[in-house]
Amino acid sequence: MRKVLVVDDELAIATLLEYNLKQAGYEVLVARDGTQAFKQGQDRTIDVILLDLMLPEIDGIEVTKKLRQEKIKTPIIIVTAKGDEFDKVLGLEIGADDYITKPFSPREVLARIKAVLRRYDDSDLQIKQAMDESAILRLNGLEIDKNQKRVSVGDQEILLTPKEYELLVFLVERKNHVLSRDELLSGVWGYDYAGETRMVDIHVSHLREKIEIDPKNPHFIKTVRGFGYQFSPDLEK
Repeated sequence: MRKVLVVDDELAIATLLEYNLKQAGYEVLVARDGTQAFKQGQDRTIDVILLDLMLPEIDGIEVTKKLRQEKIKTPIIIVTAKGDEFDKVLGLEIGADDYITKPFSPREVLARIKAVLRRYDDSDLQIKQAMDESAILRLNGLEIDKNQKRVSVGDQEILLTPKEYELLVFLVERKNHVLSRDELLSGVWGYDYAGETRMVDIHVSHLREKIEIDPKNPHFIKTVRGFGYQFSPDLEK
């Protein structure tokens, strides 16, 4: 049985989510503030975290940061009532996997959870399939170990958020192909985020800051004006 951690300080919403998730066959844990969320979120048996943005003690953004710093890779769906693009993009930028805006329907929540879990299941399957193949990509000083999900440049390990890592691998596996922002949104985030292409630009910018010697003159991830992005170096033999 899949396990979901619901984090919301509003009792009515937490109760509604708990009821509908249990009806759909999930095991449900509930946290009412950010401190509890961080503590319970470190349980690696949890399959997905549904995390309200505005919480007592520690807000959802800070909880996400702290969990990712602890190497917790559990999918996180941020819930926000603000409808503010900055909050949504910031949440995804620091390691959340999706967001949903209040008010929402239980059906929408269930659909988002299924989509996130499906992406992670597919990712795990791809990793298992890659175990029998060469899973280390080396590209002019950049190394990606797909089994360990590690990235390094030279001798230095680069710490990426889960979404930055997925984006980098997606680009590398399609090297020399020009990919539009919509293609990257669809391929990395799993479904269409129409009108949210700024997320791609932010993640590419952060990737460049971490893997490029000179982010303003990138060697790996090139901007193709009017089209999108391209990962250009060839794999070393």
